[in-house]
Amino acid sequence: MTALVRDPIPLPARPGRRPPAAGAASLALRPLLDPPRRAARVIAVFPSALYLETRGGPEPRVLAVVTCDAVRLPNAVVVAAERREQPFRSVREGDEATVGDGRVEAGALCVRVRRWWDPAPALGLVQPAALARGVAVLEDAFVAAGMAGGGLAGHPDPLALAECCAAGDLAGAVEAAERIVGLGPGLTPSGDDILCGLLVSLRLVGGAVAAQRGGTAVWLADWLGAAVTADAGTRTTALAATLLHCAAAGGAGGEIAAVLRCVTGHEPPSAAVRRLLAIGHTSGTDLAWGVLAGCRATLALTSPGHRRPAVDPAEHTA
Repeated sequence: MTALVRDPIPLPARPGRRPPAAGAASLALRPLLDPPRRAARVIAVFPSALYLETRGGPEPRVLAVVTCDAVRLPNAVVVAAERREQPFRSVREGDEATVGDGRVEAGALCVRVRRWWDPAPALGLVQPAALARGVAVLEDAFVAAGMAGGGLAGHPDPLALAECCAAGDLAGAVEAAERIVGLGPGLTPSGDDILCGLLVSLRLVGGAVAAQRGGTAVWLADWLGAAVTADAGTRTTALAATLLHCAAAGGAGGEIAAVLRCVTGHEPPSAAVRRLLAIGHTSGTDLAWGVLAGCRATLALTSPGHRRPAVDPAEHTA
């Protein structure tokens, strides 16, 4: 992750606007921020974050602007200000905005991107035995932190999804996943949070062991990600659809990235697990459930006796 510092270079203000704030943007946002400016609309404003939806164009269609002490989503521009400074106080839901030319403008707010950060953490290579130890450590950390059932507790499809992924059953996994897309209330429904955690861990942790076991988990992430993002824009919220696209590409965001580094032995798990579980009302637990399911599936798919099933692409093309 890129360290954030306050921008020491004074930037000129446009008439009627405050001087541009410095921001650090996720590399996932380059398709939005590098081209010429396009119209957008503010779809939600909170003390620590605001969300903009662009009009037309490919994903990511939703961009988050967040304070430096907020949850770092994989589609975020992080500004060098804390929540207590109220950097978004002048912005209202429904305001017109623009995104592009390296800037984000909404109301009186103007953020200029001055650095970039990578939402897909580098995990290095991990041997299956080390992965088994890391998954066990993560399980213990979640239990110690009092992880609850999440927003879909008692619903059969998350468990069916986890079991199908661990077995390498693509058809079953797709069916279960499609039943929970958009399931649950809020800007990011529980079903989508579970899928984001699952897709990210399959791709990134699977990629860390791909050299040993042929990348079966990554293969599963490819097909499953294509299936759940194909019509996400019509089945869930705009923000959740963008986050599903980010997760399918390996965009983890800060809190999930820290947990995945724990699984691969790069840092202790307790603080990272607490930060993840603290997200939102149930989002943290739902994300954690998906991460754990993805890590367990990756471990199962790296076993010496497992073989990737044959698949007819015509049967599973989104």
